[in-house]
Amino acid sequence: MGKIIAIANQKGGVGKTTTSVNLAASLGALEKKVLLIDADPQANATSGLGVDVDNIVSGTYQLLEHTAKAEDTIVSTSSPNLDIIPAHIDLVAIEIELVDKKEREYMLKKAIHFLKNSYDYILIDCAPSLGLLTLNALTAADSVIIPIQCEYFALEGLGKLLNTIKSVQKIHNAQLDIEGLLLTMYDARLRLSNQVVEEVKKHFSDMVFDSIIQRNVRLSEAPSYGESIIDYDVSSKGATNYLSLAKEVITKNKG
Repeated sequence: MGKIIAIANQKGGVGKTTTSVNLAASLGALEKKVLLIDADPQANATSGLGVDVDNIVSGTYQLLEHTAKAEDTIVSTSSPNLDIIPAHIDLVAIEIELVDKKEREYMLKKAIHFLKNSYDYILIDCAPSLGLLTLNALTAADSVIIPIQCEYFALEGLGKLLNTIKSVQKIHNAQLDIEGLLLTMYDARLRLSNQVVEEVKKHFSDMVFDSIIQRNVRLSEAPSYGESIIDYDVSSKGATNYLSLAKEVITKNKG
């Protein structure tokens, strides 16, 4: 039975999509069968894996609307063992369209629950907000990875996100667990980066992944080629960091 992991933080620019795409590709490279669900209207995870956003017929929008079956929205990618349910800008409308529907927080859960039998890991790339899309992802997920940027306002908004997770646990999904906090965009030369690492580890100790994602030019270049860092430059620091994270996730879930 597979595991569903949401990758969420309402702050933009913290490495959420980068993590979703490259963790998914790294798990695939380690011979796990992976599905990535793009639940962000910006559709960057979709284009970042080389899928043409303009030619999407069925994706996350149709899945949440229940106008398409999950199996009809899955697209295979050029990365080994990695499929994607793509997003399109039309996903912007979903929050308004679902607002008066019954059990609107459970739309994604209902649509994908049976897919856990077909994949080792299902990752959900969440939108940078705490709206209905993210709520659907957290309700469907078994756990959540929270990327935290190693910069000045790193912990800003984290309390809000943790409160949202608590209320989802209380109302919609008692089983939801925090998979871990992931430090991203780390630069060893900057005192501030090191201070953020210390601060996060001091406050959250066991919840923080040992793997840290360092700032890496190749990592930021890869999406423009429609490739994960594993396909673009497997010898880069970025690839090493994400493979290390994937191994950590696999080890954690063996226990």
